[in-house]
Amino acid sequence: MIPKKRIVFMGTPDFAVASLKALNKIGCEVILVVTQPDRPKGRGRKVIFSPVKEVALELGYNIVQPASVKTSEFSDMIAALSPDLFVVIAFGHILPKNILAIPKKGAINLHASLLPKYRGPAPIQWAVMNREKKTGITAMLMDKGLDTGDILMTAEIDISPKDTSSLLHDRLALAASDLLIKTISGMEANTITPVPQDNSLATYAPLLKKKDGYIDWSKSAEDIEAFIRGINPWPGAFTVKGKKRLKIFAADVISSSIKQPPGTVVGETREHLFVATGSDLLSIKEIQEESGKRHYIKDYLCGCNITPGTILG
Repeated sequence: MIPKKRIVFMGTPDFAVASLKALNKIGCEVILVVTQPDRPKGRGRKVIFSPVKEVALELGYNIVQPASVKTSEFSDMIAALSPDLFVVIAFGHILPKNILAIPKKGAINLHASLLPKYRGPAPIQWAVMNREKKTGITAMLMDKGLDTGDILMTAEIDISPKDTSSLLHDRLALAASDLLIKTISGMEANTITPVPQDNSLATYAPLLKKKDGYIDWSKSAEDIEAFIRGINPWPGAFTVKGKKRLKIFAADVISSSIKQPPGTVVGETREHLFVATGSDLLSIKEIQEESGKRHYIKDYLCGCNITPGTILG
C-alpha cells in the first residue's frame, strides 16, 4: 500500500524523470518539485528547462528552482510545507543538516550504484570504465555526508559487455523508479531495517571533465574499449592525429601478438582500422573528425586514408 505522504521531490536530469512519473502514477502527493535553475546551453546559449522541470510542468506540480539550498528563505519555505518525506534523485545540491531535519519521515536518496561502491557524481560511467559485471540502485536515508547514509533497499543490474554509460543510465533510471516505490511502501509497512554502510569498502566516482576523454593508448585494448563505452556520450573518448582531434565512439578488442608503440596504426582494411595498445589491438568501429560527422569506420576510410605507421595520441 502506498501512503498519502506529503512528498517534496528534488531532482534535475533525465535520470530522475522516471521516478517523478512513478510517484505521480501511483497517486503520491507531491507537494513541491525542487530542481536546478534554468541554464543556457549549446552554441546559441538558449535557456532551457531541466528535464525534471519539463515533466513537473506537464504534471501540474508546483516548482521552485533555488540557486542555493543553504539560505534561510529556502529552509523556511520548505519547513512551512510540513513535508513527510523528501525524495532526492540526482538533484545537484548537497542538502545541509537543517534541511534534512525538516521532513517527518526523513529523506530518501536514490543513487546509481551498489553503495558503498562508487559514491559521488559519476557512478554509471566509472562502473562501465572499470569493467564491472554488475551495478545497481541504492535507496538510502540521507545524512550530511556524500552518499554515506544508511541503506534501505538495493536493486542489482547486470552490465553487458557492450553497454555504454548511456544505455546503462536508461535501465538504471527505470530500476530506480521501481525501487523508489518499493522503498516507500516498505517504510510505511515497517518492513525495512536501515543498514549502515561499511565505509572501509567505499570507492569514489569523481565527476568527469572534457579533458578526461583523452585515450591513453598504453593501456590494454580491453581497458580502452571499456573506457570508450564508459564515457559515451559524455565527455566522449578522443585521440589526436597530427593537430586534428578524432572522437571514438565504439571499438572492438582484437587479440594479437603484434608489438608496436601504443597508438600506432598497424593496419587497415575497407572496414577496419587497427591500433596498437599496451596489450592486443583495438579495432575502431565509429569515428568523428573535429567539426565533422560521425561515421562508421568503413565510410570514414573511404574519404580519409590513415596509413599504417600513423601515430595517434
